[in-house]
Amino acid sequence: MAGFTATDWLTRLKSLRSEATAGLVQILYPACCHLCGAPLAQDADFFCPSCRTGLLTDPTPSCPRCAGTVGPFANTSGGCVQCREESFAFDTALRLGSYDGVLRDAVLRLKQHTGEGLAELIGELWAERDRERLCSLAVDAVVPVPLHWWRRWRRGYNQAAAIARGLAQQLQIRCFPSALRRLRNTPDQPSQSPAGRRDNVRGAFVVRRRAGLHGRTILLVDDVMTTGATAHEAARALRSAGAARVFVAALARAGASA
Repeated sequence: MAGFTATDWLTRLKSLRSEATAGLVQILYPACCHLCGAPLAQDADFFCPSCRTGLLTDPTPSCPRCAGTVGPFANTSGGCVQCREESFAFDTALRLGSYDGVLRDAVLRLKQHTGEGLAELIGELWAERDRERLCSLAVDAVVPVPLHWWRRWRRGYNQAAAIARGLAQQLQIRCFPSALRRLRNTPDQPSQSPAGRRDNVRGAFVVRRRAGLHGRTILLVDDVMTTGATAHEAARALRSAGAARVFVAALARAGASA
């Protein structure tokens, strides 16, 4: 072609080779939704339309203080009926959605040893959806709620840490994956009464020495929040270590408020 230099031809050949390689990979290893396994269109990005919609759509209103599901006409000034009388060490909580449907399926997948990549992708997707709100918090550190070392060893990773990485990467905020340490292997919270949950996690967290969190505004990340007992104790440890403010980001919020 007239006007094409050798460099132009070389660039074009490299582009054609890349396109051919991508096409071959698509034929040999068809792209599938990372959540449900359905085949993806060539221009799709990790999730099928159904799963993407299910992950990003939160059809019910939530409490601005504890992120619990509330009714459409609920008075949430000062919190909802479930949290209004509670004292939390964190400022407010936000969620991707309620613990239901596609999001519930995703959370259960994250508890498997193969779920780390999925957790990070969902964290990135969450940051994309709520970028404006998250940026308005002026957070300068992302900290995941830790697993006890035994549980982390058995699972192979901490799902909250993977979600936190995805959020931090998209928001371009520093992540402190090891800032918090869980001192004991506490029983699963869903099996406890509300009072038992508070007792279960009381004093369960400590901030590591020289974690570098003094004066910072922190986004505390977890996969599921039910009563807020775990988030409260983790936030209390962060505040004791000098954190200026703590906001909780729970991927899924279980439980309902009136």
